[in-house]
Amino acid sequence: HAVWALQNYGFKAVISSRFADIFRGNSLKGGLLTVIIDQSDVENIWAAIEADPTTQITVDLDTRTVSYNSTVLPFEIDDYTRWRLMEGLDDIGLTLKETDSIDSFEGKRASYKPKTLPIKK
Repeated sequence: HAVWALQNYGFKAVISSRFADIFRGNSLKGGLLTVIIDQSDVENIWAAIEADPTTQITVDLDTRTVSYNSTVLPFEIDDYTRWRLMEGLDDIGLTLKETDSIDSFEGKRASYKPKTLPIKK
């Protein structure tokens, strides 16, 4: 629910020096980028915002960087998760990309075995 609440409020990314494993996993699977940077960098960002509340923080998933003022900070994210986020794909979206393969599989399955069927509208 925490991930949805942040997303409903408009957040696309959250920056911190640490995240709970479950929260981070749920966030990345749900489309919310969790950016891990050093605590000193987090504190420097806060100081910049306190000095000038109009400071813009940019999280660039393409270049894997966080930038503000003239500072650019790299962050790590695995290629697969980055691809999913850039494509806007959650688990359901990934499954829907494979509907032709699923249909082909189901068409070859023995009739006495359970089948997945589309929802009738």
